[in-house]
Amino acid sequence: MQIDIVLPWVDGSDPEWQKIRNQYREDGDDRVERYRDFGILKYLFRGIETFMPWVRTVHFVTMNQIPEWMNAGCEKLHLVDHRDYMPHDCLPTFNSNAIEMNFHRIEGLSEQFLLFNDDFILLRPMEETDWFRNGKPVDMLALQPDVANADNEVMPYIYLNNAMVIARHFNKIENMKQQPWAYFNLRYPFQYFAYNNLERLWPRYTGFFTAHGPSPMLKSAFEELWEMEPEVMETVSHNRFRAKTDVNQYLVREYTKQKGNFVPENILKNFRYFELSDDNEALYECIRTKGASVICINDANHSFDAETAARRMQECLESAFPEKSRFER
Repeated sequence: MQIDIVLPWVDGSDPEWQKIRNQYREDGDDRVERYRDFGILKYLFRGIETFMPWVRTVHFVTMNQIPEWMNAGCEKLHLVDHRDYMPHDCLPTFNSNAIEMNFHRIEGLSEQFLLFNDDFILLRPMEETDWFRNGKPVDMLALQPDVANADNEVMPYIYLNNAMVIARHFNKIENMKQQPWAYFNLRYPFQYFAYNNLERLWPRYTGFFTAHGPSPMLKSAFEELWEMEPEVMETVSHNRFRAKTDVNQYLVREYTKQKGNFVPENILKNFRYFELSDDNEALYECIRTKGASVICINDANHSFDAETAARRMQECLESAFPEKSRFER
């Protein structure tokens, strides 16, 4: 298998980028958390080189930006501008959903690829088979109701929109009968095994749980969804900021799983999720002890001392990854 990584990034402190964004500012999810950078990207690249040397190419997707420390000539790095692959009438865009739902257009992208975010860190060696087996993504089909979360007035709609697309093309009960191994798998955490059993009581889809971690993807799944739901995909592509009418990359994962084109596994066993706050000691300890294979350091929807968190996190990561990678100058 050839496996690539696609990694979108934005430097929200760039004055030129801010100037362009302000020209298009509109209603939508435009919070500072959408664009804030904590200076951890270079350590993600160090982790890729150290723990995933089998990755063929990292497609680094930006709006004509590049970190000052990055080695643009690295043979494993493909710099991708939004203009290189997105429809031009959708640009400029500040919507990560629009950026991600067009990834299949990236020139040279492998059929199997991992969608990374810039808030991930790798801490232990991982093999190709942790992500793909026989060309199929390794994932977990977990049903979970969409929640009316008033703290985030956009994401609940996006999750529901994803479920609505799935419901137009699959029947929940029939799908459970066709692939019981995908729903009732003893490898799954007990919580989600139990959720799936309870969901048999409701004939309609209520929603899905998808881990906020690296996403194993098939390029062909993007292409199929664009053929099946062109209006939905056009809508999200033309939303310059995150909006209630969006779908997101989780739709691609759930569509692949509903087709049965995946390998069921407990994807949470090597993963930990952290939300930044004023108390990040558990995060720092996890980095120091390499307490998981992959961690997500999410800039969540609440206030905290971001400057102190960034400084402490960079100190911790520099101690864990003192050597430069080939992706750096």
